[in-house]
Parts: sequence; structure tokens; C-alpha cells
Amino acid sequence: MFLNNIKGYSLFEMIIVIVIISVLTTITLKSLKTSSDINRVEKTKEELLQLAYSIAGNPNVVSAGKRTDFGYIGDIGALPANLDALVQNPGGYTTWNGPYLKDDYYLSAASSESEFKIDAWGTAYTFSGSITISSTGSGSSITQKIANSSNDLLLNEISAVITDINNSPPGTTYKDSLRFILSYPNGTGSTTNKSLTPSRNGFIQFDSIPIGIHTLKIAYIPTADTLTRIISVAPGQNYYTEIQLNEDLW
Repeated sequence: MFLNNIKGYSLFEMIIVIVIISVLTTITLKSLKTSSDINRVEKTKEELLQLAYSIAGNPNVVSAGKRTDFGYIGDIGALPANLDALVQNPGGYTTWNGPYLKDDYYLSAASSESEFKIDAWGTAYTFSGSITISSTGSGSSITQKIANSSNDLLLNEISAVITDINNSPPGTTYKDSLRFILSYPNGTGSTTNKSLTPSRNGFIQFDSIPIGIHTLKIAYIPTADTLTRIISVAPGQNYYTEIQLNEDLW
């Protein structure tokens, strides 16, 4: 009698159960895929940011109120031709001071399939020496800007005015006794020393200067005295400084 009271599932009920299980499975898989894609997007964005920092430096790295990190451009004076230049000296450059990437972001500098050049979907990043790096592995483009323009990275200005202890400019008589010598990377792996004589008002201006930490020397020729200033040039900056000598020279 007991066995006769047990009822089985009808075909219709079985179909309903299967449909419900299928729907729940689909929702779960979509949720997992969405979560995975979000994680990949965030991972890729972080890697793109680190690549940008390695090229042009991290603006948040500051010492004594001055930015101190300028990446590859700060050492070389030019954008890298490709991402490999961030971990390998591109050609015997004496000013190259890499690798510029953290160890977390690359496996082997010698490998063409190094991890740092691939996004979270396994697709190579797009970079060809411009001011953007892109990922297309998600099916759409994720782009990181390095700067607003290449001019902001490579064509900045440094200007200065020099006076003596009395706040007097050198004038026509003494301006030729002064030399301003700026040392900065020339974009091809070595250093350029550019020399200028100030105007009679003591003004000088250097153009087309890349970002980075550069050395400015002011030489007073009659006594062979030299004053040295370390200058930090940020992207898009027109750097200006006033220099007052501690003697009555003119």
C-alpha cells in the first residue's frame, strides 16, 4: 500500500526542472564571465598605467617638493621606439638607466613574448613610439595616455634671470662674462651641453628641452667660478628661476 502512494515526476515537471536548472546555470556562468572580465579590465588598466609611468615617470614620486621620476624619457630625452626599450638598452645608450618596469610586469627582457607586453586577454599592447598605449584584447580599446602631447614631453622651456648681490643685471659690459650651460639627454643615448650668454638684462631661455632632471651651470669667466643648479622639468612646463649671485660683480 505504501509503495502504491509514491508518485513519479511527470514529463512536464521534468522539463520545467531542466529549464530552471539551465537558466540558473546560464545566469551563474554569465556572472562569472562578467566578474572575470571586470578583473581583466582592471588588471590591464593597471598595467597600462605602469607602462606609462615607465616611459614618462610617475608624477607622484616627489622629493623636497620636486618631482624626481621621469622614466625612460627623463634619461634618454626621447620616446622609446617600442616597449622592449623599457627593459633592454636599445643601442648602447650611455644614459639608459633601465629596466624601467617593475619586476611584477615582465618575465624576461630577452623574450618577444614577455608578459609586460601582453594584456590580460593575452593580446599584445599597441605602442609605436607615440603618446598612447592601447589594449584591444577585450574586443574594445582600452587606452592610456602618456601625456597630452609629445611637445609636453620633449619641447619644454627653461628660462632664468641672473643678478648680482645688489639685484643688478650684468648689463652690456658684463653679460659676455657669463655662460649658462645646460646638460640634458639628447634623445640618442648621450648628453648635450647647450651654452647661452645672457642678455644685458640677465635673461636666458633654453628651448626644446625634454622632461627630466637636468643640470644648469652658471660660469663667471673672469674668476672661473661656477654655480650649479639641478632643475626638474615636468611635462608641459615653462620652467623659470631667478638666480642671485652673492657678490657685487658689476
